[in-house]
Amino acid sequence: MKDARMSDVRPATRIPQDPDKPRRFVFVLLENFTLLSFAAAVECLRIANRMTGKTAYSWKVIGEGGDMLPSSAGASFALDGDLEELTRDDTIMICGGIDVQAATTKKLLGWLRREARKGVVVGGLCTAAFSLAKAGLLEGKKATIHWENQDSFSEEFQEVDLTKSVFVVDGNRLTTAGGTSSIDLMLKLIADDHGEEVANAVADQLIYSSIRTDQDTQRLSVPTRIGVRHPKLSQVIQMMETNIEEPISPSVLAKDVGMSTRQLERLFRRYLNRSPKRYYMELRLQKARNLLMQTDMSVINVALACGFASPSHFSKCYRAHYETTPYRKRGSHAARLSI
Repeated sequence: MKDARMSDVRPATRIPQDPDKPRRFVFVLLENFTLLSFAAAVECLRIANRMTGKTAYSWKVIGEGGDMLPSSAGASFALDGDLEELTRDDTIMICGGIDVQAATTKKLLGWLRREARKGVVVGGLCTAAFSLAKAGLLEGKKATIHWENQDSFSEEFQEVDLTKSVFVVDGNRLTTAGGTSSIDLMLKLIADDHGEEVANAVADQLIYSSIRTDQDTQRLSVPTRIGVRHPKLSQVIQMMETNIEEPISPSVLAKDVGMSTRQLERLFRRYLNRSPKRYYMELRLQKARNLLMQTDMSVINVALACGFASPSHFSKCYRAHYETTPYRKRGSHAARLSI
């Protein structure tokens, strides 16, 4: 059954246009863009044209340089043109992917700001919310981004109301979390333009049986992710994940779920083959690795953001887990970006 909640999400604000004129989407591919997010969005538009029996949508694919551009999957795409001047009726979709920081160039930012001043609808697929935020287009707005980039995004853009939704529509700004969330956003836009019956017909063609809204979160539930359905264990892990900067002691965690510290230890050993302390440390180090790779934060600030009071202790724990130091990880990543 289709999810009738699509109507709960407010429409994307855009300039009214001739109903007989196709709505044009301009997809801007960034280097190493995610192929799935881009292809899913385009396919929704193609099928919508077929379902309506007319050219309801048209699209153009552009990018910096206007020639060929590689996706993160390795396949390269021929662009229709360079970053060019658009009309107020156009809807811009920036398609991000791996290393979006490096792909967000000064030329792209200048172009985005100029086009946004016209009042056009601007969207960011997958990691492209970073590009929109860097251009200042998300200040004071709600947005989302792929869960792997959430930590670094929230550190850098505190003026943005970051959510964990699969997609967000806030006025004339659209953002998605990546992957199949492009389908959910496009179905919502199609429903706004042509009604839910058309959007549901598109979903049927895609064999997409559960349409998500901006009330749905992007990550799997804790029990599904860890492969264990134990309510107290899930509750403790959820508390760990939301308290990285100021870790909670195992005794407090145990007390909060109504068990002893020893019982909590046995629970983690039985289901996850590690102690609560070890599991918590791995979560903190995973966040640290993301921050080192995705931000320009100093190693000391990364350590503090992940609950380490001492940089030396952070470096020791990081080396033990990843077999390299945080300083080397930062150096190797910076060198790769400069190539």
